[in-house]
Amino acid sequence: MKISPLLKNWRVLLLLAFLLFSYVAIQPQFFGNDGVAIRSVAPNSSAANGGIENPSPKLTPLGKETITRLDSTTIMGEDDYYDYISKLPANTTVRVQTSRATYTLITDGANLGLRVYDAPVSNLRKGLDLAGGTRVLLKPQEKVSQEDLQTTIESLQQRLNVYGLSDVVIREASDLQGEDFILIEIAGVTEEEVQQLLASQGKFEATIADQPVFSGGDKDITYVCRTADCSGIDPRRGCQNSGDGYFCSFFFSITLSPEAAQRQAQLTGQLKAIREEGQCYLDKDLVLYLDDQEVDSLRIGCELQGRQTSNIQISGSGSGRTQQEAITNTLDSMKRLQTIIITGSLPVQLNVVKLDSISPSLGHEFLENIIKVGLLAILAVILVIYLRYRRLKVVIPMILTLLSEMVMILGFAALVGTNLDLAAIAGIIIVAGTGVDHLVVITDETLRGERSSSWKNRLKNAMFIVVGAYLTTLAGMLPLLWAGAGLLKGFALTTIAGISFGVLIARPAFAAVIEILLGNE
Repeated sequence: MKISPLLKNWRVLLLLAFLLFSYVAIQPQFFGNDGVAIRSVAPNSSAANGGIENPSPKLTPLGKETITRLDSTTIMGEDDYYDYISKLPANTTVRVQTSRATYTLITDGANLGLRVYDAPVSNLRKGLDLAGGTRVLLKPQEKVSQEDLQTTIESLQQRLNVYGLSDVVIREASDLQGEDFILIEIAGVTEEEVQQLLASQGKFEATIADQPVFSGGDKDITYVCRTADCSGIDPRRGCQNSGDGYFCSFFFSITLSPEAAQRQAQLTGQLKAIREEGQCYLDKDLVLYLDDQEVDSLRIGCELQGRQTSNIQISGSGSGRTQQEAITNTLDSMKRLQTIIITGSLPVQLNVVKLDSISPSLGHEFLENIIKVGLLAILAVILVIYLRYRRLKVVIPMILTLLSEMVMILGFAALVGTNLDLAAIAGIIIVAGTGVDHLVVITDETLRGERSSSWKNRLKNAMFIVVGAYLTTLAGMLPLLWAGAGLLKGFALTTIAGISFGVLIARPAFAAVIEILLGNE
């Protein structure tokens, strides 16, 4: 092969430059990557209190903090991590060594408050179809302005941040009819309480005698306690057997603004004192509502009558079949209520239009099957091309060109942070299919040029056909960016990027290579 003329051709050099940029963006770890990457850190957990930070959504996969050792045990993957943590008793000190620092944490019921996954081997982000997780498509109950839609998205993002989730994608979407949606993807979790948190408007309000005292958000509530000293399972009530299961009570403290405290003082000052079981209470309760449904009713002691106090204790309950399940459900309910009180209500009520939940194990099977099918497809293409031309000078450059297009697509996905899901991979397959067609057209026109001695005219005709097909495909892909409320965006974006790299960079370079290799025979 004539290497020197190839390296002097600017189209070939441009292709090599883009391949180099793609490699840098992907940063593949060919020999694997030991340890587990931190997906998220729960607020007020042992890990958070010990100094481990919740990873930013803007971090690349390889940029996330990775746990490599627990005490003296080397952690190779997710199974090693959870197996070691599950065997630790409560209130045990554990030394956590990561790619950034070493932390000393105390277990909280065989839990550190970390969600982890196998350390990534590249900067490619796997979508929910491959990594597992939950995809929720939400639609406002009524037509909303663009400003309210953006406020809703920001409020949802704040809720999920408060909830301790960082590997989250929240974006606006619309369909071809102009309907507005909000698409949320949460990698690595399938928890029901998160789905409820997203779908509920979260209108929290406290009333006395049907008169509002305070509502959720920082206007009326300046502080919500989330630490163990002023929140958790209520020690006075604890957990009790209810016959068919258990129920537990929770509590946490909040601090009211001066305006809300003044409203409470005015309302309680008008109430009457009554005695029950030797205790003095006011004749009206503090009633808590969530989305206009009563969630709890709190007795008001006589000592608070007409008194402007800013410290209030909120309580509630949860249940389960076993005591441990009841404790878990109760703490989850408390956490959800705390989050809603902190972030306030959403501007609009949202409905769940579509909900997809995929387990990580199923996503792993998808990935394995895709790799197998991809390899078989590449081998089939190589066989067909070889049988068609039977010339290695044609077959090898054609295969390398197809592979280079795929590398550039993956580099683009790594650079812009696009998640690779099944739709995006389908786009890569489409690009490979159209790429083979275009390369065959270029090759046939070039070989015809051998016989008619009109190389440049034949190549111009070939590139004219290629560009025409590119524009047609591009016109067909653009509507898919918005069709289906944005669920096909990955497919459309990958296809557009792939055919653009192919037509503008890879296929002109292939034409130059074919011309150089065959032109002087």
